[in-house]
Amino acid sequence: MKKSLIITMLAAAALTGVAQDSTSVHYEAGAVVNAGSGDMAPHYIMANQEGMFTQPNSTLAVGKVYRNLDTSHRLSWGAGMTLVAGWSSTANYATWVDGLGLLYNNPQHPARAWVQHAYISGKYRGVFATLGQAPTPESAIVSNELGSGDLTRSGNSRPMPGLRAGFVDFQNIPLTKKWLQIKGEVGYYKAMDKNWINNHDNRFNHFTTTGYWMNYKNLYLRTKPDQRVAFTVGMQAACQFGGTRVVRENGKVTETIKQKANAEAFFKALIPSSGGSAGDNNYYEGNHLGSWDAALDVNINRDNKVRLYWQSPWEDGSGIGKLNGFDGLYGIEYCNLAWGSHLRGIVVEYFDFTNQSGPIHYAPSDHEGTPLTEKATGADDYYNNYAFNGYHHLGMSIGSPMIQSPIYNLDGYTRFADNMMRGFHVGVRGDIDRLGLWQYRVMASYRKSWGTPFVPRIEPVTATSLMAECQWHAPDDSKLNGLSASLRLAMDHGTLTGNNVGAQLVVKYSGNFTLGKK
Repeated sequence: MKKSLIITMLAAAALTGVAQDSTSVHYEAGAVVNAGSGDMAPHYIMANQEGMFTQPNSTLAVGKVYRNLDTSHRLSWGAGMTLVAGWSSTANYATWVDGLGLLYNNPQHPARAWVQHAYISGKYRGVFATLGQAPTPESAIVSNELGSGDLTRSGNSRPMPGLRAGFVDFQNIPLTKKWLQIKGEVGYYKAMDKNWINNHDNRFNHFTTTGYWMNYKNLYLRTKPDQRVAFTVGMQAACQFGGTRVVRENGKVTETIKQKANAEAFFKALIPSSGGSAGDNNYYEGNHLGSWDAALDVNINRDNKVRLYWQSPWEDGSGIGKLNGFDGLYGIEYCNLAWGSHLRGIVVEYFDFTNQSGPIHYAPSDHEGTPLTEKATGADDYYNNYAFNGYHHLGMSIGSPMIQSPIYNLDGYTRFADNMMRGFHVGVRGDIDRLGLWQYRVMASYRKSWGTPFVPRIEPVTATSLMAECQWHAPDDSKLNGLSASLRLAMDHGTLTGNNVGAQLVVKYSGNFTLGKK
């Protein structure tokens, strides 16, 4: 196994709803040692890390400083920044050289330095606004620590800069006597992956779309959470729009299309409406997708809770109308809040994306003279679209990392090649000692893919992924307070991801200082 040293001052500035001293500024600095083999880092080192650790070997330095919103005050502000610099190993992507008339291995690696987060935020009462490149908020449905990842916004990719606003957390709806709460947000974001797309595309066939915008919104309703049983239901929706699409055939550019990004396009991304017609089938501008979400929480006692949850993906009206059969993410989570427990949490999930509203998408007038006379709105092709490279940023899926990201496509195909799949995921965590200073986490998954509805595989491919992690935190009353360390061992085996093995050792220090008196 090839080994390398990675020094990383890990950073993840988070916009949270935790009440704290509004004058406190927090910082983190640390070191990470990675050793790995294979073309990519193992799945459970790579996934849900905001796109920071994609290569099997890296040497990085990251610094973090942030100030959280204070929810105990009516008016509050926050800000944060995360900077990353260092070295990462390369992977070879196939790229067409027109002058030579051949494909060659194009070595690519993450940037030697980048801004992971840079944002400012503010709130008044229960409403917030954030401007900049902020950390991905936690899912309202899926556990960020033990789950496989939210289907619509998982924290798997590097965040885009933008402006978002909404409710800080669930807010009581007037006249319901606190029995019904609401949460929601809306935002616009700008993709920053033009260079990544151009450098990783094979430049032979198909198309690339760069410089696009994205709209994201969600809305959730929840019953009173401190009751024995609480229910959450809602919907997430995202839309990619605008940008420039370049079409190539046999290495030659055949068409360049500047897609709308005017005021009308921004409005249609927020409220989808018809953008034109193809045959007898009206279409909507942009790549619209999302999920129906639901969760049932059962509070067993003060420390123990069980959650049943479900997410159903949709790419168009057929998915919104739940014509995609059993497709979705189905999970159960047990949570134990008591420190010192050997079992603090467990998640078991099953996911299935094989129906996709049927095998074909077809409008009769698109193909005159065929015997098919009825319209079929199938082949949803999750995360893919006819005008956009797919629902990813810098090669990493914005949604579930279980649908394998385009960064794995060493043939230079910058879309999702394996979205028709099913499998399961398990995550377990707990405390090793009674004080909770030593903790463990174990994750495992199995996936089987049949390709996509439009490009199915002749033979299915599979992947088995495993991860074991041990974490240590210094006691609060010791001289080492703020110091922590973790060791993560992970592996992939199979024809979907390839065989990857890796280890990650993280040592970091965190602290805070005050700006002045409160």
